Formats: sequence, structure tokens, C-alpha cells
Amino acid sequence: MESVKMAQMACPFLARTPVSALRQMSVSTASGPTSPACPHALPSLSSNSGVIAAVRQAATAASMLTPSVSHSSSGPARTASTSALFKAAQSCPVFGQAIAVQSVRRMGARQLHTSANARTATLSSTVNTVNEQDLGRIPRPLMDSIPKAHVKSSANKRVAAASKGVSEESVPGGFNYDDFFKEQLERKHKDKSYRYFNNINRLAQLYPMAHTSTGEHVTVWCSNDYLGMSKHPEVVDAMKSTIDKYGAGAGGTRNIAGNAQLHLSLETELASLHKKDAALVFSSCFVANDATLSTLASKMPGCVLFSDASNHASMIQGIRNSRAAKHVFKHNNLAHLESLLKQYDLSTPKIIAFESVYSMSGYIGHIKEIAALAKKYNAITFLDEVHAVGMYGETGAGVAEYIDAMDEIDIITGTLGKAYGVVGGYIAASSSLVDMVRSYAPGFIFTTSLPPAIMSGALTAVRHLKTSPVERAGQQLHTRMLKSTLADLGIPVVPNPSHIVPVLVGDAETAKSVSDELLNRFKIYVQSINYPTVAVGEERLRITPTPGHGPELMDGLVGALKTIWTERGLKTEADWMREGGKAGVGVVGGEMDQLVRAEDLKEMMDRAYPYALDSLGGRQAVKNA
Repeated sequence: MESVKMAQMACPFLARTPVSALRQMSVSTASGPTSPACPHALPSLSSNSGVIAAVRQAATAASMLTPSVSHSSSGPARTASTSALFKAAQSCPVFGQAIAVQSVRRMGARQLHTSANARTATLSSTVNTVNEQDLGRIPRPLMDSIPKAHVKSSANKRVAAASKGVSEESVPGGFNYDDFFKEQLERKHKDKSYRYFNNINRLAQLYPMAHTSTGEHVTVWCSNDYLGMSKHPEVVDAMKSTIDKYGAGAGGTRNIAGNAQLHLSLETELASLHKKDAALVFSSCFVANDATLSTLASKMPGCVLFSDASNHASMIQGIRNSRAAKHVFKHNNLAHLESLLKQYDLSTPKIIAFESVYSMSGYIGHIKEIAALAKKYNAITFLDEVHAVGMYGETGAGVAEYIDAMDEIDIITGTLGKAYGVVGGYIAASSSLVDMVRSYAPGFIFTTSLPPAIMSGALTAVRHLKTSPVERAGQQLHTRMLKSTLADLGIPVVPNPSHIVPVLVGDAETAKSVSDELLNRFKIYVQSINYPTVAVGEERLRITPTPGHGPELMDGLVGALKTIWTERGLKTEADWMREGGKAGVGVVGGEMDQLVRAEDLKEMMDRAYPYALDSLGGRQAVKNA
């Protein structure tokens, strides 16, 4: 009865409970808490100090309530029956904490070591264990009274964490999730691959300007809104009017209330753009690539995939998810690709996956040559035109259109979120292939359809860029101007034929630091690109000029880069050449002509002249490009 009396002294609620009831609870067993409800906010314990005082007093009583542990030389330790009073105490805000304290203080759970010869039980020096679930219940002021030296290291860790106010709850002996997450992040920090996300808010009326979290204006030089279509009046007006008419959301998946006329109209337009029978819109081109490749390769029996070494993560993921056999061929290496293809019979289904514009280098894929190999070895081609649609070709259908190879490609994938300025992805192919993907791809079937306003904006952008030369001409002009100016200064630009302007830095920390200095000192935002997006030692700044980056803004960027390169003593193109070159920089004969021929740019400028001469920088710049 001593424990019962002490319990009454420690807990105001138990003090009002008849002794006979407490006696019955102390001798009866229970499988779970069956006590009368305990009020959790008693006036006398309303303050934290009141709770702490009560817990300290209750800890002594808890030592008498806590079930004992018996030991036997013939078997492991077994816990005595738990009383109903103890079960009730565990759920009490006062005794629950007191029992946790006592659980840590006492060293009753002892591990027996049985001698093989004498069968004598001895106490181990490492027997002191703690119920780690209890640690999270102990008030922080009581932590100092716990003999941490007598607690196992895993529990010690949680005592220390709890004393700092850190939640470290875990099932005893269970997987420590939070530690795992932190370890993975630490790996990212150590190999310099941790990604930082700047708060950049692009301003539609001041394109290509944005404001930071402080409201300060900066110039964005790394957006994938290549042509500024996200702020184009026709696109914005189309989206606004569609929201007014149809609301904000699609209402469901494509086959359950989310299949509107705008979705069908956009797919018809995209099929026409790429001269294919059909098209299918996805929530993003990552999903389009993943869903299409994984579906096709998993359904075709014995399918083998051939993937360019520089392919985007979306294709890599789709190939992995298909679980089909795969080969990775060296980037743009036709001989290596053919050596892999010839290992398989014509009867084996094969898919060759590659890109037209590789986004981090600006390199162009060998579209016609790969198409010829596909025909020779009976493979189908999967061409990612994400960084090319809207940008190249008479109607903006991409590089395949510009080089007159669209009819040689089986599957073309593109995005609505870069040159078209909205969001979403798509595939264009034969009717049977598209219908099969629509019918089998979980990434298409089981996701909410894109909103009608997105479809309307994308449809407007596609139709506009089918006929307008203004945006493409301006972008191409400014790309040539920037590449030429940087080359004259010796600032190392990775040579490529496309609209991407990668400036080689060669070190992850330096690239991040240069990006930060551009933003903080010069109010210019250019994102650094580090491993694993690019190889270690090839870290860079990825610059993407747009039609809106006129001569004044360009002078500001060039001046800032020149200042930083000079002050920091960063490697110039000549420095890289002395070291044998890196990523194409400083390599003899590494120069590349632009994909868009000078005469084609002049023709675009002539067509755009009546509309946008001033915004594009004038005709003289074209003659000098």
C-alpha cells in the first residue's frame, strides 16, 4: 500500500480516488489502460513548474509501481504482470513522465551471461538499457537528473536530443529515419551536389526582370522561358478568358470528367505540328518520357533499349522503370551505337532514345544518322525535342523540322513549359502507338488532367509560334551576339551549335560562388550547374539569352562576367587550352558553326523587320553575326 499512498500524494486526481479502488487497481492485471479518465489540465499543475515538481515527487512512487523484472538461469528475463494501476499511470500526464524518468534512472533490466562450464549467472557491464519511447515524454528540466552514463549510446543520443528540444522518437531497435535523411543530405553537401533554390519571381510586365524575396529587381539570364511566351499578351488573355469560362481546374483524370475540347484541340495541333497521326498531352515532359518509354519497353516482348549517355533523367527513369534490357551508347557516338544494335536480330523489338538539343552542353543529336541506323536494324526512334520545340524550324517543330527529318522519326516528345511558356509535355507518333500509351501508361491514366486554362494558353502559344518569326529571330540573334562577345574576352564558352550558352568554371564551389556574386553584387541571376547534372570538373554557368535581352542588358552581363573573371583570376579559354582543354573549351578544332545558318537568320529578320526591328537590336547586328 505504500506505493498507493505515494501515488495519491503525487497526483491530485488519484488523491480524490478511494483507496479501495486504488488497491484493487494495484493488484489486478490489465492488457491496456482501463483507469477512469484523468484530467490533463488540473489547476494545481497548470504551470510547467507545477508539472515538474509533481513529476519529481511521482518518480519515487513510480519506482514502486513499475513492474519488476525477474531473472532465471534457465531462461531470459521475463517481465512480471503489469497492474491496472501501472497501466493507468502510464497514460497520466504526471505519472507518464515520472515513469519515463524512473525507467531511465533504474538499471533493472540486466542481461545474463551464462558460463558454458559452471552455468553461473553474471551481470554484464553493458546491461543498462532504456525504453527509448519513454525519453520523448521526459520534461527538459528533468534531463539533468538522468544518469546518462548508464544509458546505451542510442538512448544517450535521444536524451541529448530531447534536452535540446529535438524530437528523436523511434521504436527501440528500429530504423532511425531522421538520422538517415540527415546523412543523405550530408553526402550531398560533401560532394557539392546539394541544390540551392533561389527565390526568384519573374515579372510579366518587366520581362526578363524578376524580384527577389526582398523585392529587389534582378535580370534573369537562365530561364527556360526561351521566347518569353509566358508573358505574351495573347497567351495571357487566352488563359484568363478560359478561367472565367471553365474555372481553375480540370475536374478529374482524362477518362473521368477531365477530357475537355481544349485538350483534344491541343493534341490535334501538336500532331499537325510534327506531321504525325496523333499526339497525347501529359502533365510534364518528364512524365511523358517516363510513361512512354516504360510502357512501350515493358509491353513489347524482349524489347531492348539503346540510350545516349547524355540523355535526360526522365528518359533514364523511364528506361529503368521498364525493366527491359538496355545499352547506353557513348554520347553522339554512331559507331558505338551500331556496334550495339548489330548484336540483335531484326525480330527483336528495339528503341533508340536520344535528344535533339542536349540542354547542359547545347550539343545537337545526330538525328538523320541515328534514324538511318534505326531503319537498318529495324528499331524505332524516340526523339526528345524538349529544348527545341518552338525554337527551330519553319513552324517551330524543332530540330528535326529544321533539318527536314521529321518523317524519319517514330516518336517525338516535347514540352509546353519552355519555348511555349506554359506547362505540360506531350508525345507525337502514330495513332496506334499513341492509343496504346493512352491505354496502358499509369503516368497518363491515373493523374489529374491539366487545367483548361493551361491547354488554352499552350494552344495559343503553339499557333502563334507556327507563324511568327519574331521571337525565334530575336533569340537567335542575341545568342550569336553573346557568344561572340564572350569569345572576344576569352571567357570560356562551351562550343555548341544551339541557343544554349554554357560558361565553363570547372569547380562546384567556385561556380556557386560566382552565381551568388552575380546575383548579390550585379543583380544578375544565372544558376550554376554542378554534378551530377554535369561531370565533376565541368561545372558551369548556363546562360540562355531571350528576345528580351537587348544590347543594354547584354552589356551588363558581359561587364559583370569580365569583372568577376579578372578579379578572381578564373581560367580563360587560353588557360584551358594550355591544360589540354575541358568540355570542348580550349580544344583545337573544337569550334562549331551555329545550327541556324546565317542566311536563315537573315531571312527570319527580314520577315520580322516590320514588326520588331527595335526589340531585336537592328539588322546591322545580323550582318555582323
